[in-house]
Amino acid sequence: MESKLSSLHLMELENQYGAHNYHPLPVVLEKGEGVYVWDVEGKKYYDFLSAYSAVNQGHCHPKIINTLIEQAKKLTLTSRAFYNSELGKYEEFITKYFGFEKVLPMNTGAEAVETALKLCRKWGYEKKGIKEDQAHIIVCENNFHGRTTTIVSFSVDADAYTHYGPFTPGFIKIPYNDVHALQSVLEQNSNIAGFLVEPIQGEAGAYVPDDGYLKACYDLCKEKNVLFIADEVQTGIARTGKLLACNYDEVQPDILILGKALSGGAYPVSAVLSNSEIMDVIKPGQHGSTFGGNPLAAAIAIAALKVIEEENLASNAYELGKIFRDELTKFCKDSKIAEFVRGKGLLNALVINNSTYKNLAWEICLKLKENGLLAKPTHTNIIRFAPPLVINENQLQECLEIIKTTIRKFETI
Repeated sequence: MESKLSSLHLMELENQYGAHNYHPLPVVLEKGEGVYVWDVEGKKYYDFLSAYSAVNQGHCHPKIINTLIEQAKKLTLTSRAFYNSELGKYEEFITKYFGFEKVLPMNTGAEAVETALKLCRKWGYEKKGIKEDQAHIIVCENNFHGRTTTIVSFSVDADAYTHYGPFTPGFIKIPYNDVHALQSVLEQNSNIAGFLVEPIQGEAGAYVPDDGYLKACYDLCKEKNVLFIADEVQTGIARTGKLLACNYDEVQPDILILGKALSGGAYPVSAVLSNSEIMDVIKPGQHGSTFGGNPLAAAIAIAALKVIEEENLASNAYELGKIFRDELTKFCKDSKIAEFVRGKGLLNALVINNSTYKNLAWEICLKLKENGLLAKPTHTNIIRFAPPLVINENQLQECLEIIKTTIRKFETI
């Protein structure tokens, strides 16, 4: 029998044979169930990252995994050269689930964003009447929409774009949570096809805009015949306490981008949803994907969305998110390190005072790992906390104690 490899050995293998494009927390995970994961030595942890909100339904949810197994036994891939028995059912299900007319299925979040950008530009030329190659799309500073060359073309993160040029033109960056900045560009430029926005900026550290921001931006877009494009790859599918984060402002995007939890973390599935007038500008041969809309993905996505509804995960995220922020807000009042907490639902971030020690958030995350909770810092001084939405209040309270006890150990540093 092959002997089991240690965490150290497995990390060394990744370091030696893998590209160094990530800086993982030093833990090697082998098993997951619900809100828990286990490393190869058998130590149990609370997962407070949820694969960047891909595992909203909890690790290895039995309904999703059983669907995966049963469909995998029958048919996994046909390409779109043929119809398959699952895609049409999925397309009907997801469009009715989110209230749209059409869906274009893809695999990853970045692919879905690219699809939305192409769809928006094509609509701009063919429906709005923008002159060829003159269309612009407005984006927000500190955005994160993926890692493709086009997407990093409008990033403000130097790590994301340095030495990847030349870049794709046609994007205008404005400050996030600034309605007047959007209004100014829309009034000065008649070639705007769309406005791409995250309802909450995830990678920026769960940066929540002002109440009414999305609605005000949506209304401006409607006034100027500009498509409002919501990237809900991370914020969607119950993460923020509603099915979509846009629901807080009662906004129905012209184009909605979904991914991550669309499969409950079991398989890469993403989607772009819109109405027929917009979606029908794409004709056969003009866009596609070998794996997009495959029968395995279609069956899994239906199961994953049913779990969200059947287990009331949006309301659970809403209620437990309030408890989480209330408890940490009280804690921050007496802490020299924890400055404040922000977020919606179970997408939250704790801002750390690292004025005397730049890597403090990373060191806190290392100690959290030792204490049985996995989280990851972003932007040096922010720790994101995003557990699977199946977590219950007792588990949440236990995790709050771990977080507070761990941070208290650093108060004297």
